[in-house]
Amino acid sequence: MPEKMIPLLPCRTVQPVVDFYTALGFETTYFQKSPYPYAAVERGRIELQFFSMKEYDPQQSYSGCYVVTDDVETLHAAFRAGLKAAYGRIPTRGLPRIGPLKDMSYGMRQFLMTDPGGNSIRVGQRISEDRSMRPAPKETFARALHMADLFADSKEDLPGAAKIIDRALGRTDEHPTPVQELRLLVLRGDIARRLGDEGLAERLLTRAADLPLTATERESARDALARLAELRE
Repeated sequence: MPEKMIPLLPCRTVQPVVDFYTALGFETTYFQKSPYPYAAVERGRIELQFFSMKEYDPQQSYSGCYVVTDDVETLHAAFRAGLKAAYGRIPTRGLPRIGPLKDMSYGMRQFLMTDPGGNSIRVGQRISEDRSMRPAPKETFARALHMADLFADSKEDLPGAAKIIDRALGRTDEHPTPVQELRLLVLRGDIARRLGDEGLAERLLTRAADLPLTATERESARDALARLAELRE
């Protein structure tokens, strides 16, 4: 029998976590209340197990795992649909939440979701055989996007990501391309919303929506435009 690794992830209360994964299409394969709460869920070849800790703070969680798939687009769409059916909306901030699909600099197309226990589950598909981290671009706005993405969705340092984008958008000696400006505005609007600044988020997203783009530019920015539409729902 081939070896199999199963993540054991903490949470404060097991039931909300199980409910979250049920919404994603997982089956509960084990559940106990005593001598301590514990549960296991499965969806296809993905298996996760959870244990309860009374003093655990989900907001301070650093736990998580990476799920590799060969069809990240379908999985992302299925998870979003399941969450909308269960919660009446697609949660994009707070706990739980699910993020957008993004092409990462290390050869993966991925999305990040965080369950009610604060566990970060990254789900990705290889889009390049080169899995090494690409060096940061040298061009000003490409570099800002690269670094802000890493700060926001890998390091999860939202204030740090916001500073990078604000500095880039505030430059007067250089100007981004329309696609770069769109991506910067959408990411900054997303960050503002996740930080609870709805007024700023709305202004940034409106500015992004008003940018004139050619058909070629719209195709190049399809992920950012999809995220813009989600954030403005």
